[in-house]
Amino acid sequence: MQTLTGKQRRFLRGLGHHLQPVVMIGKDELTAALEASVDEALTAHELIKLKLQEGCLLDRKEVAERLAARTSSAVAQILGRTILLYRPADEPTITLPR
Repeated sequence: MQTLTGKQRRFLRGLGHHLQPVVMIGKDELTAALEASVDEALTAHELIKLKLQEGCLLDRKEVAERLAARTSSAVAQILGRTILLYRPADEPTITLPR
């Protein structure tokens, strides 16, 4: 996945503001099943919001980077315990600014 520019990150943050978290990361932390569900959600939606629950002891930035690397996506935002991931679809519905 290519890295996002500042303008693209701002654009995606605006789109992701009203999204509800699709995947919750709890005490089991990063498992193969969690990665598969994140990958499936990215395929379906392009832009998804993840929520770290209280039981997750990993650092939020570490979780975001690991999931982005394993799902070939980009981290658009980390805000509190919420992560916003973006991966363009084969036929993208979101057009990023240059």
